[in-house]
Amino acid sequence: MFYDLLYGSPAIGNNLQLLVYNAFVSHLRWSITLLLLLLKLWTMEKDVAAAFVPEHAEDVDPAIEARVVRKIDLILLPLMWIGYGLVYYDKAILGGAAVLSMTTDLSLRTVDPSTTPPKVSTSRLSWATSLFYFGMLAGLYPLVYTFQRFNLGRVLGVVVVVWGAIAMSTAGVRSWRGLFVQRFFLGFAESIMPTAFMYIVSSYYTQREQTLRQSWWYSATGGWTVIGAALNYGFAHVTGGQLSQWQYLYLLAGAVTVLYGILCFFLPNAPTSAWFFNAEEKRVSAERLRSSQSGIRCHQVKWSHIREALVDLKIYILSIMMAAAYTTNGAVTGFGPLIVSTFGWTSYESLLWQMPLGAVCFVTILITGYLSLVVPNIRLIMLITCCFPVIAGCAVIWRSTWSPHAAAPLAGYTIIGFFAPVTSLIVSLGMANVAGNTKKSFMAAAIFVFYCVGNVSTVHPYLPQLTLLYRQRMLSISSCLKIIGPQLVRSESIDRHYPELWLGIIICYCIVIMLAVILYIILYRENLRRNALNLDEKEGEKRAFEDLTDGENPYFRYVL
Repeated sequence: MFYDLLYGSPAIGNNLQLLVYNAFVSHLRWSITLLLLLLKLWTMEKDVAAAFVPEHAEDVDPAIEARVVRKIDLILLPLMWIGYGLVYYDKAILGGAAVLSMTTDLSLRTVDPSTTPPKVSTSRLSWATSLFYFGMLAGLYPLVYTFQRFNLGRVLGVVVVVWGAIAMSTAGVRSWRGLFVQRFFLGFAESIMPTAFMYIVSSYYTQREQTLRQSWWYSATGGWTVIGAALNYGFAHVTGGQLSQWQYLYLLAGAVTVLYGILCFFLPNAPTSAWFFNAEEKRVSAERLRSSQSGIRCHQVKWSHIREALVDLKIYILSIMMAAAYTTNGAVTGFGPLIVSTFGWTSYESLLWQMPLGAVCFVTILITGYLSLVVPNIRLIMLITCCFPVIAGCAVIWRSTWSPHAAAPLAGYTIIGFFAPVTSLIVSLGMANVAGNTKKSFMAAAIFVFYCVGNVSTVHPYLPQLTLLYRQRMLSISSCLKIIGPQLVRSESIDRHYPELWLGIIICYCIVIMLAVILYIILYRENLRRNALNLDEKEGEKRAFEDLTDGENPYFRYVL
């Protein structure tokens, strides 16, 4: 009976019934076909590219390959730049709102009149900053699993629209308790963005191309610092309407984010299914990635990849480096305008002084990305080099005189923008040096788990001071980087120029330098060992799209 309904043709009394019947059968056939195709994709062990390219390498027309790369650059990279810019701006709004009326409206700053002089505490602002990253920690692995398992564009679209709605709801918050709840769920929703972008770049670009392309979308860190500073300054002068200035900021950010979420629905699931490629371009987009030995996309979650990731030393090294490097960002995004205002500038002026910092971030990220493309195996060397300006900037801020409009602390604050290329290079090193789709997802999530740790450790209140541990000679890497870390920004230490903050960042960047040297030695020696195996290159071509990890695939080579 079911067969007759599906493939046969019952007696139909009139043309309308026949038309409806044919439409129903056609829709049902397509639905079953699509369901079977999805089930095949979700359970297949090999990469999706295996269905588009043969076992052995084929010649690729350079003109077609150039056209493929150009299309990816023009369509995906601007979309990712805007997306990560919204992520960064959404976090940085809190710092701008803090110098407007938000701290007063939501009681984020408290005064204890029982002391002489009265003690001012910003611990609630610290918690509001911290809870965003706790939300990110909670959302990272569930959302990473979701976008690997299901259609990437649809998952991103839904999550981003929800994120925009949560951002707009901030304007309705009436107390610091409500802000705490809003910040947690905002972080939960935003956690999908950086990991998804890392995954997209590793799926569309070769190892050689990845660092430059990662740097392009990651440069939104600096670009949107400039844009955000201008927006914050503009809204700071809004005097009409029934809302406070900071409420307009969140309404704008949320509305733009919802519109961006709609665009995310059009993101392709993989290059082999990209709507902007023709059939030949889809084949070339997969074939050109064969030499990287890192695959494109596989929907099956493989526990063997997770087990390997859990014992992979380089994942731990890169994650700890990210946590240490991002201590600077926690201070800049959460407290940047407040810190600059202590240099003798007004609230409005301190918003504008975020622009030079953003410009340094933007330019240095792009320069290091370009150099990584033209000079092989220079990433770790550039990473170490960029750490020194950050250390110098912290020392200048800490030890200089904070007289009104003093140039020295402001110059030091500006050059700590070199933290941005450090974190950008960590991201690109992580994704370029891992193969296997599940392991790549794990690596992306691990890096941004420790990204959250670095941000939280800078601003989290009620915790032991880093300087105390240092003076007692009990300092260890874990004590610097774990979430239960030091309170580095404390309002009561302003007269001493926040020594916990600047000394803490200096120590963390010394740790980054040390770990970068160790990682260079590990990867260099492993490449030498693999080169000595003298493997058959033809066999390597066959294994490129078998969704093997870098540990399982001896043809994989690490970038330095």
